[in-house]
Amino acid sequence: MDNFQIETAQNVSIQQNVANVSTRIGSFLIDMLVIVAYYILIIIIFSALDINSTMEISVLWALTSLPVFFYSLLFETFMNGQTPGKYVNKIRVVKVDGSKPTFGSYLLRWILRLIDISLATGSVALLTILLNGKGQRLGDLAAGTTVISEKKRISIENTINVTIPESYKPTFPQVTTLSDKDIQTIKELYYKAIRQGNHGVISKLSYKIIDLTGITTDLLPIDFVKIIIDDYNYFTQSM
Repeated sequence: MDNFQIETAQNVSIQQNVANVSTRIGSFLIDMLVIVAYYILIIIIFSALDINSTMEISVLWALTSLPVFFYSLLFETFMNGQTPGKYVNKIRVVKVDGSKPTFGSYLLRWILRLIDISLATGSVALLTILLNGKGQRLGDLAAGTTVISEKKRISIENTINVTIPESYKPTFPQVTTLSDKDIQTIKELYYKAIRQGNHGVISKLSYKIIDLTGITTDLLPIDFVKIIIDDYNYFTQSM
C-alpha cells in the first residue's frame, strides 16, 4: 500500500503510513469474532432466562443487537478511530490532513459501510482502496478520512537523522546537551502527537526540553519542538 505526505497548517510535512489491505481485512475478521462472541454470550443468557414468549425474545433480540448494528461507529468514536480489531493491529482512522476525525466523519463512514461492505460483501471497499492510493474506501472519500498504520517501520524516517539543507541556520545550540535517545523519544512523540492532533503532548514535550536544556523561547510548542529536532540533527551531522 502506498504512503502519502501531508502538510499541516504549521508547514510540517508528515509521512502517513497507510494501513495495507491485509491488515484491514485482519482487523475486520477480529471484529467479526468479537461480534460472534457477543452473540454467543447473549444466546447463553437468553437460555438461562428460560424465556418462552416469542414476542419477548424478539424484543430482547432487537435490543441486544443494537450494539452490533452501531459497532464500528461506537468504537471508532470512543476509541479515537479504532475498533478492537484496529487496536490489535495498530491501525487507526484519521483525517487525511492527519487530524482527529469529527463524529460527523465517523458517522458518514459508518453510513456508507452499507455500500462499501454490507451490500457488496466488501468488494467495493477492496476495489476502492486498491485504486485510491490513500487507503480510502467510499466512506473515507466522503468523510475525508483514511486508515493509517501506527506500527514502526524501519527506515531512515525512524532514526534520529532528518535531511537538513546546507543553508540551514540553527537556532538553539543548547540542543547538544540532549542525547541521541532523548531526541529519538522527542521525535517519535512529536510526530505521533501531530498525527493524532494531540497538542497537549507537544506542549509537555516543549516544557521538558526547556527543563533539560535551559532554553528560553516565545515560540509556539509545535514550532519549537520541530526546530529542536532539526537543530540537533544539524549539529550532530556537522560533527
